[in-house]
Amino acid sequence: MNINWHDLLTAFALVLIIEGLLPFTIPEKVKEVYRSLQQAPSKSLRTMGLASIIAGLVLLYIV
Repeated sequence: MNINWHDLLTAFALVLIIEGLLPFTIPEKVKEVYRSLQQAPSKSLRTMGLASIIAGLVLLYIV
């Protein structure tokens, strides 16, 4: 299997940019959301994580 390192690093860079947008633009709201996540049950967090993974896989399949 031949890995296209350029595409992989580009994708990783885009993830870092997207993940950094909210803390950069609205840090107080992000703190509030993180505090509320600490109170959420683990099952809810796992469900949100799974939904995110499925959405990403569907998007990759479509593109």
